[in-house]
Amino acid sequence: MGNGGLHSHNRKWKVANKQDILTIFGIMILLVGFGISVFIYLAADNYENNFLGYEVIGGSAYPIRPEDSKVYQRDLQIVGGKAYVLEDQFQRWFTGLWHGKSLAFMVAGITLLISAGFFYAANNLPSLSRNYARDEKNRGNPL
Repeated sequence: MGNGGLHSHNRKWKVANKQDILTIFGIMILLVGFGISVFIYLAADNYENNFLGYEVIGGSAYPIRPEDSKVYQRDLQIVGGKAYVLEDQFQRWFTGLWHGKSLAFMVAGITLLISAGFFYAANNLPSLSRNYARDEKNRGNPL
């Protein structure tokens, strides 16, 4: 048989285990991603220091940020209309996703999506060993 048989055997082994490799990558991404998100969650605080003051409602104090003031909202509406106010609120919400504890949830969600992609590919990948055997069988045929 010589080297041709050994090379062929090694190639079959590598092709047959691609599903396992994708599954292992999916598990590794899941473990590392969740570990990082737990670390971020434990290390993060959601407190900001740029408050104008506090508003007391029903015995509880709530912080007032500059962008929540009526003057700020009115100025935004004068400059760009209601659409500008909505865009500003959306932008603040989206920016808030990448800070503090909400960042930990974003990392966990992205980790789930990426690892699910690897698991999907591992489970739905066509059997490469059968394709390889079919290619070996048809190698001598021109078309």
